[in-house]
Amino acid sequence: MNATEKREFNKVYWRFLWSSILIALSGCLGNVVDAIIVGNLIDENAVSAINMSKPYVQFIFTLSMLLSTGAGMLVGKQLGSKDTARAAYIYTLSMASCLAFGLVMTLCGLMIPDAITGVLCSPSQVFLYQPTFDYMRVMLLGTPVYMIMWALCTMAGVDGSPRLVSIAILIDNVINLALDILFIRYFDMGIAGSSLATVVGHVVGIAMMCRHFYYKDNHLHPTLQAAGVSVATAMKEILSEGAPLAIASICLTLLLFSSNSIMLSSLGRVGIFAFALCMNLLQVYNLFLAGVCRTIQSLGSIQVGKRDNEAFALVLHKSFVFITCAMVITCIFIWVDPESVARLFGADEEDLVSEGCTALRIYAPSIIPFCYIYTLMVVYKLYSYHKMALFLSFALSLTVIPVLWLVSRYAPHLLWYSFLIAYVIEALLIVVFHRLSHLKFELS
Repeated sequence: MNATEKREFNKVYWRFLWSSILIALSGCLGNVVDAIIVGNLIDENAVSAINMSKPYVQFIFTLSMLLSTGAGMLVGKQLGSKDTARAAYIYTLSMASCLAFGLVMTLCGLMIPDAITGVLCSPSQVFLYQPTFDYMRVMLLGTPVYMIMWALCTMAGVDGSPRLVSIAILIDNVINLALDILFIRYFDMGIAGSSLATVVGHVVGIAMMCRHFYYKDNHLHPTLQAAGVSVATAMKEILSEGAPLAIASICLTLLLFSSNSIMLSSLGRVGIFAFALCMNLLQVYNLFLAGVCRTIQSLGSIQVGKRDNEAFALVLHKSFVFITCAMVITCIFIWVDPESVARLFGADEEDLVSEGCTALRIYAPSIIPFCYIYTLMVVYKLYSYHKMALFLSFALSLTVIPVLWLVSRYAPHLLWYSFLIAYVIEALLIVVFHRLSHLKFELS
């Protein structure tokens, strides 16, 4: 790759990266904005209720990972190898699967919303159960919208329209923000209005992204025909490609569920609010993490399809440099002024502010190794080191749960350090297993 080619490739990389970061807003800024607005327009219990709903958000995001993110990597590889017919076939199966699952969850929202809410929050927690139920009921009904939104972000981005996707996401979030205020303050819909605003914003985003399919260079169109590939074979490929990411997401769901329970039992109302602050901080980091990973999955998978070692290595180098800078800057801001973050989410009692500041200062650096480990999982998958990617997908969250439980039981005053301890253990295990397996980052 000569100097001119590198400059052009750099332009393509940054276009994909910034578009991917904006795409990540759909998954994380919606929750953060909801939490800030409900914290100020309703109360801190509403912030905690949104946090109690996050295991479900993570659950449907897991299915999206399995059905659309893995499929997106396959589509990228097929486009890189010029097999557009197979790319369109994988796209069709992925979108149909996402829609089918979403409709099943809508049915659950109509029939058993109380049972699903009861899994996330015990009815005995009176101050949390009702707002969690109100928020979850709307989200359950709107699950197809979430699934199609995330899937279209992946597919349109991989197929060469990251700019369109980023514009759609920006408008989605602006509408979400405006409707949050409108529904809560003026329509008096409470926390349900916040959930509805997110769904409506996603509907508008979906409508805008559908423009991609009218472009002349669109390679994705509905088809159930691909030479020599059955539905079962294609679905197996999709599920296999998305499995490590989906397993990591399942484990993160278990971590959120377990952490909510441990924090609530160990530190009570103050602790669960502080943990909600930490989870919203994770959402901010996730803007950069998801953007980098999506860029690696889309632009990187195309280079893998071309078997271009140099270009793929350049994608990885620029991605790790960017995420390192983003994490360090965010971490420094949190260390300098955690109180502003706590008050931003509606904390006005001194015990809430104090515990929130302590939690944020300790938790902020814990996310740095988490982001590196998650990114490495995607890299191992693209290099076809499937066992290593699978190991990381399990270890990413399951290491934290026993550490969190042990610290809460024997040293509760160190509870907020549990995450950092667990991620350092994981990092050491990765180094050991990588060397024992004699792995090399080269495309075969």
